[in-house]
Amino acid sequence: MFYHLLYPLSSHYSVLNVFRYITFRSIYALLTALLLSIIFGPKFIRWLKSIRCNQYIQEDVECHKKKEGTPTMGGLLIGFCVLTSVFLWADLTNKYIWLTIFVFVGFGLVGLYDDYLKVIKKRNKGLSAKGKFLGQVIVSIGVVTLLLNWPGYNTSLLVPFFKNLHPDLGWFYVFFAVFVMVGSSNGVNLTDGLDGLAIGPSIVCAGCFTLFVYVAGHVNLARYLQIAYIPGVGEVAVFCSALVGAGLGFLWFNAYPADVFMGDVGSLSLGGTLGFISVLCKQELILVIVGGLFVIETLSVILQVGYFKLTKGKRIFRMAPLHHHFELQGIPESKIIVRFWILSILLALVALSTLKLR
Repeated sequence: MFYHLLYPLSSHYSVLNVFRYITFRSIYALLTALLLSIIFGPKFIRWLKSIRCNQYIQEDVECHKKKEGTPTMGGLLIGFCVLTSVFLWADLTNKYIWLTIFVFVGFGLVGLYDDYLKVIKKRNKGLSAKGKFLGQVIVSIGVVTLLLNWPGYNTSLLVPFFKNLHPDLGWFYVFFAVFVMVGSSNGVNLTDGLDGLAIGPSIVCAGCFTLFVYVAGHVNLARYLQIAYIPGVGEVAVFCSALVGAGLGFLWFNAYPADVFMGDVGSLSLGGTLGFISVLCKQELILVIVGGLFVIETLSVILQVGYFKLTKGKRIFRMAPLHHHFELQGIPESKIIVRFWILSILLALVALSTLKLR
């Protein structure tokens, strides 16, 4: 039944011919997801409170004790608003749209199970690290295998700043793409430690990739900017715009001091989807730049754990991920959040500049 929503009306009513344009539908996908978030957000938060879906705080983060009891699983609101908006405005005959939905829902289910275990156990530990990783890998391998079996999609890798450097990774590309998706998912998850800290950069990344996927699906723009042209992938710009809108709507309630947290159902689905979209438009390495904040947060954890083991107890940071290090230095939470947002915007501008710097 979803094939008879807004997009097909452009073929039947001349006044609705504007529905043919991805740019028009992307704008209204954003606005729809944003309005849905604002309208349903308060009722959704009250529902989470009524079923006692509360956040349990890690014992060693003393300054966060006041946040205990704040509703979590707010990522369900993001998911509802994104999918509703996409079903209304996207061309649902487009295969890339359905693959993106599959990733978004698949990673979200892994995160939802993790959140569920935390709630019933009443502590900040849910699904084991191995279990979470296995779920992410299964979803990633499934979607990448499907993608590579479709005609017209190749295993080459585009290198930013070098227009003639396109190494073909062959079947190793499967492992590379899975690494990108799982790494991106966990990067957003690790960053989700302060009010609004993860959703802000996620909005910036989604906005940036709206442009990248649109250009990749436009034959003239792709040729002019000398990037890979992938027929049909431009439709995913509608999905990216819906992510931006739902993210802005969620930030309305998640901004400091937060009324709701996104939980793993939100962070894992957002990160995994952003990673997959970078794979779709052949801009996997650009994700390292535009999602640089997530990379920094992840590296801070890797360095902290590695150094701790090598030195038998010594630490580089007072606490990892990095945002906790700054917290323990006495920097106000709101200031850390805004500074990280600024860094994310600057990195996105650098990423967009690669479209011309080749």
